Amino acid sequence: MNRLTRRALNTIAVPTDLASVTDIDTSREEAPEDLGLDPAAVASVWRAAENLYRTGVHPGLQLCLRYRGRILLNRALGHASGNGPHDAPDAPRVAMSTDTPVCYFSASKAVTALLIHMLAEQGRINLRHPVAFYCPEFAQNGKQTITIHQILSHRGGIPAIPKDTPLDTLWDRDAIWRILCGAVPVEVDGSKLAYHAITGGFVLQRVLETVTGAPIEAFLDSHLRQPLGMRWFTYGVTPDHLPDLARNYATGPAPRFPVSWVLRRALGGDIGTIESTVNDPRFQEAVVPAGNLCGTAEEMSRFFQMMLDGGLWQEQTICRPSTIRRAIEQSGPIQLDRTMMVPMRFSPGFMLGGNPFGFWGPQSREAFGHLGLINKLCWADAARDISVSLVNTGLPILAHHIPALIRFVTTVCRAFPVTPADGQHRVA
Repeated sequence: MNRLTRRALNTIAVPTDLASVTDIDTSREEAPEDLGLDPAAVASVWRAAENLYRTGVHPGLQLCLRYRGRILLNRALGHASGNGPHDAPDAPRVAMSTDTPVCYFSASKAVTALLIHMLAEQGRINLRHPVAFYCPEFAQNGKQTITIHQILSHRGGIPAIPKDTPLDTLWDRDAIWRILCGAVPVEVDGSKLAYHAITGGFVLQRVLETVTGAPIEAFLDSHLRQPLGMRWFTYGVTPDHLPDLARNYATGPAPRFPVSWVLRRALGGDIGTIESTVNDPRFQEAVVPAGNLCGTAEEMSRFFQMMLDGGLWQEQTICRPSTIRRAIEQSGPIQLDRTMMVPMRFSPGFMLGGNPFGFWGPQSREAFGHLGLINKLCWADAARDISVSLVNTGLPILAHHIPALIRFVTTVCRAFPVTPADGQHRVA
């Protein structure tokens, strides 16, 4: 890709020799043939990831793929910083490794949702109770009947923060809560599906903290991060780890109407504002339960593997199988999402696949996961016995990389044929 084309598409310079920017976790990857797999099929998945990187929209990329709980791929490409479209040619370049923490953005919602389901498992909340049962101040302006389940399922009637709310409100817990309590819902009966990009996470956080009397980050640490042995996997990072966190870059052509309208409606700003916000140390150090969990691709794959195994991790019970089933059970029919303006199939907390084709590829009805700012793909597929995490640092919306992104998902599905009998017992 020549310089003029890169400038027009707002992409990075991709080296011809990808080996020079590749990190492979050879100590953990297992040979496909040892698991009865065709090495060529697994290699095709990595080639699909390389082809996505070659589009130039992701300065850094990580991929972790487990099959039957065993790691087949744990690799990284590119740079964590220093190779953005507008970085100076002499800017210091920091290589992306499999250990580099990356912000998962909206894939954070899957983890936050499971925390709420675990709280219900403990008998401390009822998902069918109104939010106002636990937080009476939320009942303002007719919101007294909106339930926790509706919030989890993006049917809570408060899909966006009010217009003109400064984005720096996101790192002021009390200020954002006052805004949400005073918000006027678009509806309260759960009949309309509208993706809650930011708002739902703060509501769930307040419920959890009210019930437990402790910060949500402490609950995450004791119930998931420590039992799963994570190094990162925290909402934001501490100030001393800011230099470790991968930088995010707005890449691809600037979104135009109507895409720009959808983006502003969901996230409250244009792509340039979003880029500066997510790279702001105040955001990176904050707790944003719907959007700033940080960790590696391997850690998110580990989380989904635990779910795939019915709440077990290395002989530890993280949560009950019934909790996993409740978390991934379809909530309402497939419906046009009024925020993203595409048909969606949600559970209370997860984006679900479908047949003959769904969010997670062809014949993916047993799959569940979550996107992060469109490009981060984190999911598990019970019928294929895989957990996959593709995280990256570019923020393209609609750009020339979309076909490569779709090909990556379909390549994964082809490499791991559906085995329905196995899928039935994985989450039962």
